[in-house]
Amino acid sequence: MKTKQNEINIVNILSHSRHDWMNKLQLIKGNLSLQKYDRVQDIIEEIVIEAQQESKLCNLKMPLFASYLMTFNWSSRHFSLDYEVLGEEKNIEQFDEPITHWSKKFLDILDGVVQHSGDNHICVRLDTGHSENETVCFIFEFEGIINDKELVINWFQREDHGSICVDEYDVHTYQLTATISLDESKI
Repeated sequence: MKTKQNEINIVNILSHSRHDWMNKLQLIKGNLSLQKYDRVQDIIEEIVIEAQQESKLCNLKMPLFASYLMTFNWSSRHFSLDYEVLGEEKNIEQFDEPITHWSKKFLDILDGVVQHSGDNHICVRLDTGHSENETVCFIFEFEGIINDKELVINWFQREDHGSICVDEYDVHTYQLTATISLDESKI
C-alpha cells in the first residue's frame, strides 16, 4: 500500500510541475506572438534564476524543507512564497526537521492572520554564510496586510521555539521581517 501512495505522490508532483512549466511556456509563446522579445528574454532569465535557486536549495541536503518551499505555492494559501539561497552551498541536513517544523507553524499562523483578499507575498532567504564556520540564518520577509499583528508578535515572544532562535523580528500592518537561526546544541 505504501508503494502505491508513493507512486500517487510522484504523479501529483509531476502533474504540478508540468502545469508550472506549461504556464511558463505559455508566457513565452504569448510574448513571442506579440513580438515582445525583451519580455521573452526576461522570462527566460527568471526561469534560469529560479532553476539555479532550486538547485542551491536541494544541494543543502534538507529534503523536507526543500520540498516544503518548492511546493508551497501549489496549495491554496493567502500569500505566495519565493525563496533565495545566499552564501556557500553546504550540507545542513541537521537543520532539516527543526526548520521545516518551525516554518510550517509560522507560515500557518501567518496565513490565518493576513487579509485574504490582499496581494500578500513572503520571501524566505537562507543565508549559509561564506565559510563553514558561519551561522546559518533564515530570513522571512513578508509584504501584504496583517490583520492581527499581536497574534504574530505573541507567537514570536513565546519562550520555547525548541532549537530555533528567533534572533529578531519586526511586525507591522503591511510588512514583517524575522531572522532566525538554529541552536545546534538543541538539535
